[in-house]
Amino acid sequence: MSKKPSIILTGGSGLLAINWFYFKQNDYTIYLGLNERKINPEGANILYFDYYSVENIVCQLLLIQPTMVIHTAGLTSVEKCEDNPELANLINVELSRKMAIASNQLGIPFVHISTDHLFDGNTSFLNEDEPTHPINVYGRTKDLAEKIVIENNSKALIIRTNFYGWGTSYRKSFSDYIIENLRENKKIFLFEDVYYTPIFVDVLIQVIHELLDKNAFGIFNVVSDDRISKFDFGILLAKEFGLDESLIIKSSINSITNLVRRPSDMSLSNQKVKKILGRNVGTVKQHLHLLHLTNSEINTQKIKLL
Repeated sequence: MSKKPSIILTGGSGLLAINWFYFKQNDYTIYLGLNERKINPEGANILYFDYYSVENIVCQLLLIQPTMVIHTAGLTSVEKCEDNPELANLINVELSRKMAIASNQLGIPFVHISTDHLFDGNTSFLNEDEPTHPINVYGRTKDLAEKIVIENNSKALIIRTNFYGWGTSYRKSFSDYIIENLRENKKIFLFEDVYYTPIFVDVLIQVIHELLDKNAFGIFNVVSDDRISKFDFGILLAKEFGLDESLIIKSSINSITNLVRRPSDMSLSNQKVKKILGRNVGTVKQHLHLLHLTNSEINTQKIKLL
């Protein structure tokens, strides 16, 4: 029997890495790279990554010899980044630099997960060639990380995205927030003036693997085919799950005075990825149906912090 190829996922306790493990565990040996947050999901290989130097990372990669490295680790809280720019730079920029260098030295395919928070929010469906213009610390550190990754690993695959899926007991997705509140008959307020192109996490993972199979590199927007407001996303989600959509109340981002400034339109164009795949990625409605069909909720909710 041939040995399964292996994947190392940094940020191994995060929503993307956990869903990657459950989605691809039959095809790959998965190593979840952990740091401060400790978990031990059944069937996963836990790797306590030493991120302090490129040399240490290279040694760990040599021991495992993974087929690919997926760098999902990052400080994604807009508020935390704004409150602590040094920490945001350390995690989002410096760690990305080290992982890119180490992967490049060993010739291991490297995927860097970026964001859709790279622009000022005044234009819809931006493509990969559009000049970036981040408006907060989170966006600026993720923008800088992209540039540094490319400088240190010219064959890196950089994925700009905004995803949702079944979260864990300690890390909820936006879709979890909506479903859980509506199931408890609680009202929720969602922005009608914030737009994005969200993608179901399983679809995101599959598209990334297809890009890797095609030896793609550079920047790709891996998002859904259509642009939607946060409010309309909630309505579609409620309809799909048979929940009470009247509990979802329209609100405006401009009415929240204590929020760190965010782009009001984060929608990205996925024309580039559709061209290389030769097909559509799928609509938000189609992806929500896939979310409903999966049983990953059962798996992810079992994961507890150690």
